[in-house]
Amino acid sequence: QVQLVESGGGLVQAGGSLRLSCAASGRTFASNAMGWFRQAPGKEREFVAAIGWSGTSTNYEDSVKGRFTISRDNAKNTVSLQMNSLKPEDTAVYYCAVGLSIWTLTLNRADYWGKGTLVTVSS
Repeated sequence: QVQLVESGGGLVQAGGSLRLSCAASGRTFASNAMGWFRQAPGKEREFVAAIGWSGTSTNYEDSVKGRFTISRDNAKNTVSLQMNSLKPEDTAVYYCAVGLSIWTLTLNRADYWGKGTLVTVSS
C-alpha cells in the first residue's frame, strides 16, 4: 500500500522558515516526479512546487519562487520543501504528491497524495 506522510508543519512568524518533509512507502518513486501543493482555508488546492525524477528539473508557483526550494532523496524515497521568508498568505495545509511528470503535477494531476501538514504563518 502506497503511503505519503508529510511532516514539519507548524506555527511560525512572518519572515521565518520551515522545512517540510514527505516520506513515501509502499513502492519506490525514483522514476516519478514529486511535488507539493497547498490548500488555504476557503480556497482550492493549488500547485506549489515540483521536482523531476533526477532532481535536476524543478518548477515553482510564481508566488513562492526565490523563497521555497524543493529537493528529493531517491535513496530515502523522500521529498522536502524548504520554505523561507514565510508570509501570512502561505498559511495552508501542505500536501505531498507523486505524479507522472513535473508538468502533470503543475496541472494539479497526481497519482498519489499525502494527508497534509498544516503550516500557519502569523503576522
